[in-house]
Amino acid sequence: MAKTVLIVDDSASIRQVVAITLKSAGFDVIEACDGRDALAKLNGQRVHLIISDVNMPNMDGITLLKELKAKAEYKFTPIIMLTTESAEDKKSQGQAAGAKAWMVKPFQPAQMLAAVNKLVP
Repeated sequence: MAKTVLIVDDSASIRQVVAITLKSAGFDVIEACDGRDALAKLNGQRVHLIISDVNMPNMDGITLLKELKAKAEYKFTPIIMLTTESAEDKKSQGQAAGAKAWMVKPFQPAQMLAAVNKLVP
């Protein structure tokens, strides 16, 4: 059975590139345009990994991370932050909130898959 990954990014083109990368490796993909949309689409559904942008309208990635980690069903779901942010204080906020990895855009598809495969055995 395919593993499911939720991609959360306000950029449709980034979501598309990540989705193509993951689908080509056999993953099922759910897409959301911001943190609020992600929470609505998850609604208790099992996902194996979440890849989220940091800077988004309505609900940013760090807030989404905190909301997810507060929910029992997502407490242990690994989350990769995929962002243009490379500032150490943002990375620290992400790690403190529970992010397992921090990838800076633009990313290489092979690099993305390597990180995903480490977190989703």
